[in-house]
Amino acid sequence: MSSDIAALNEKVKAQGAFVQAILNESRKVLVGQNYLLERLLVGLLANGHILLESVPGLAKTTAVKTVSSTIKTEFQRLQFTPDMLPADLIGTLIFDQRTNDFIVKKGPIFTNMILADEINRAPAKVQSALLEAMQERQVTIGEETIALEEPFLVLATQNPIEQEGTYPLPEAQVDRFMLKVVIDYPSKEEELEILKRMAFTKTKFEVKPVITPDELLKARELVDEIYMDEKVQQYIVNIVNATRYPDQYGIESIKGLLQYGCSPRATINLAIAARAYAFIQGRGYVTPQDVKSIGLDVMRHRVITSYEADAEEIAPEEIVKRVFDEVEVP
Repeated sequence: MSSDIAALNEKVKAQGAFVQAILNESRKVLVGQNYLLERLLVGLLANGHILLESVPGLAKTTAVKTVSSTIKTEFQRLQFTPDMLPADLIGTLIFDQRTNDFIVKKGPIFTNMILADEINRAPAKVQSALLEAMQERQVTIGEETIALEEPFLVLATQNPIEQEGTYPLPEAQVDRFMLKVVIDYPSKEEELEILKRMAFTKTKFEVKPVITPDELLKARELVDEIYMDEKVQQYIVNIVNATRYPDQYGIESIKGLLQYGCSPRATINLAIAARAYAFIQGRGYVTPQDVKSIGLDVMRHRVITSYEADAEEIAPEEIVKRVFDEVEVP
């Protein structure tokens, strides 16, 4: 087994060289934001959609555009608005007078990477149309169902502090995102570097593509090969199960704070994301620390807090952190 893992390590290091190249190109534009960049790479490698949340001005849009520029693929930025219609996203049927028939006019969702800017500004019908594309990787227009090309990734942003004119994402929609990444303010040193680099009327940085879609798809195949010990698998199951039945794990600090725990989708996504995170670290095997490192982003949007937690202003993140602190690590 050890020789197989050693071979996997070498394979990951050889095929994963593009990870550092993407980071280097992205850092031409972005200052700091290593946490965000790693999560974007996890989403790309794990074939999982990402929801980014922060106050305005913390480079969410810039980060997504920059990372997408490092891949030789199609990219669309969609500004979601309250008056948006599903047809504005997926397309519609139009009448062709020459053939006397209806034909499909494809919408902007037919691309490889979509930046759904301020997704919570879109009404429920638009969110539902996006839901099918995210989950089924297909779009239905009229009676025709059209498969979306791989890779297909939705990177959505939302502003948590401005609620006027917004439509909160339903739990079913939020659960479709593999990761929910909450971005914090930069440090003083990083902000000084941002000032020196960006505080001009004209700032232009050239980001070069370093990987093709085919290379990305091959890297995803290698991510699936990354070794995960049975003890790590059991650890993932215990973590998720502890959000449903904290009594069984002796976690008194979250008793009564959760209305619903994580679904089995969290278990699946945590395992896939942990493998992708190990790939980024240049390893052919998953450690419990990989699970802990990526676990908060996989689980924070999948637990439903109780009225008691809301009254005490205990955030889902805090509850998930308590679970990871209390569940025994193999």
